[in-house]
Amino acid sequence: MNPVMERIRLRARLKPRRLLLPEAGDERVVRAAERLARDRIAEVAVLGSRETLKATARRAGVTLAGVTALDSTDPAEIARAAAALREARGDRLPPPELERWSRDPLFQAAARVRLGLADAFVGGATRPTADVLRAVLWLIGLAPGVRTLSSFFLMIVPPVGGAPERVLLFADCAVVPDPTPEQLGEIACLAADHFARLIGTVPHTALLSFSTRGSADHPRVQKVRQAVEVARARRPDLHIDGELQLDAAIDPGIGQRKAPDSVVAGHANVLVFPDLDAGNIGYKLVQRLAGAQAYGPILMGPARPGNDLSRGCSAEDIVETATIACALSQAEAAVGSG
Repeated sequence: MNPVMERIRLRARLKPRRLLLPEAGDERVVRAAERLARDRIAEVAVLGSRETLKATARRAGVTLAGVTALDSTDPAEIARAAAALREARGDRLPPPELERWSRDPLFQAAARVRLGLADAFVGGATRPTADVLRAVLWLIGLAPGVRTLSSFFLMIVPPVGGAPERVLLFADCAVVPDPTPEQLGEIACLAADHFARLIGTVPHTALLSFSTRGSADHPRVQKVRQAVEVARARRPDLHIDGELQLDAAIDPGIGQRKAPDSVVAGHANVLVFPDLDAGNIGYKLVQRLAGAQAYGPILMGPARPGNDLSRGCSAEDIVETATIACALSQAEAAVGSG
């Protein structure tokens, strides 16, 4: 495991969180559950039909020692999810839809998180992202002051050209297709906070563009400038700058030439992309061409952690996503209690 992820793992182990994995029929999920429990990263429960879970564990060749099995067909589980859905959605769900979602382990997991019976859930190995986001937004909701659900990738870039390994956070690369200036400013603030909580160092946040400090003018550049104003007004305590081109954001020499008065230029470790095209292309370029490790997407903004998985994920991917979710849950709980 990468040293950065190892530090996050050790942090998660300090106070294991109650983690739900709601896909009992997937071998990758049960393998991840066993490892998370074995390594004491979380107090793990798998939510689904007991018979399905037993069969999946046999196929996967795991014993699920230390993993709690929660039966999604239990009438009490269904009733709990139905009550939570009624509370959250009111009359907006017709009875057939209420019945459908209350029997769904994914929505049962989100209901348990909503009610404080679990600290986080991680799902989506067998489900479309839309289902996971629906469960999060309907049942967990957004944290106070947050208006938009978004995401980030934690990027570990290997040494290249004499430069040391770099730890970067990219946002948003998975959720908001074309953020408004207000949304982009919020994403920048959330991304900075998540970097600080995960990595423990000061975030330097660059809002990226094809322009640096007025080198070009265009409505898309103006959007980024407005987003910088939004972010600074919202969080004057953070180091946030833009608009910056990518080279000015991460290369000290170019940053000094293009934006000599900036504390962010040349030293950015949080990169905020202007739209989903740029963010998705950017993280995949760095992952594929530079050999970076990409952990995520991790959702930003829910009141409590609920997280999505790629349907192409491996058991290791599930372990890593769950580890990050648990470390963030622990950090957010500490902030709340402070």
